[in-house]
Amino acid sequence: MRHVVIAVLAAVLFVGTTGQGRAQDTQEGYYYPKPKVVETYQARVAPLAESDRSRRLGFVTALSKEFDARPYPPNYLVFAKGDDSDKMIIVGMVEGQLGTVYRTRALLADLTASARLTEFFQQNSIAEYSTFLDFLKLLGFKQVTITDGVAFAHQIKIE
Repeated sequence: MRHVVIAVLAAVLFVGTTGQGRAQDTQEGYYYPKPKVVETYQARVAPLAESDRSRRLGFVTALSKEFDARPYPPNYLVFAKGDDSDKMIIVGMVEGQLGTVYRTRALLADLTASARLTEFFQQNSIAEYSTFLDFLKLLGFKQVTITDGVAFAHQIKIE
């Protein structure tokens, strides 16, 4: 999985170069249950000027293509929603895998390790301190929701 994420992250970056006071979330109840945990992450980077809806959709489409090319079913699916496709949703496809805040954070840590290996992060000297959430900020995502697809959801607002 890690090599897939690394390849997709690199390709996307080089193309063309708790819950109180929340706004209405139209994906809640349709793609995932009401988040049990809502956090805010203060990103260490600013969005890239050329990061737009098209780039975000390209990123999730490339990931989906890689998942579909495997000889086995994916452990999770990734897609973008919202008017500007700036809300990433990760849905666990294996019973019990993403059912706690700790497992969702472990997934983010693994995705962080993959992102840090990309040429983009290495060349820009941000690999040491940036996370997968920083990468999402570079692409212009404003939130990520990780769910087990049954009863648990963990949502992170990216500022």
